[in-house]
Amino acid sequence: MQESLSVVGLVYLAFIINIPCGYLRENYKKFSPMWWILIHISIPVIVALRIFAGISWHAIPLTLGGSVAGQIVGGIINRRRKQNG
Repeated sequence: MQESLSVVGLVYLAFIINIPCGYLRENYKKFSPMWWILIHISIPVIVALRIFAGISWHAIPLTLGGSVAGQIVGGIINRRRKQNG
């Protein structure tokens, strides 16, 4: 039970950490160096949190999903703010 809560918390953190990265990523040309950096910059932080919390590597797909979802949400927020002025 404790590890389940830790995994849920880590996935949530991965999501939250990636929202600003996805927001900023929308301002750069696709596949540019900064675009790549903004996609991958959160990975070391998430890996360190996973190791620190003692969560097994089986949670990696879940944290990856949270990260991708955060990137998508951040991009959507940026696009909507640009559309609305």
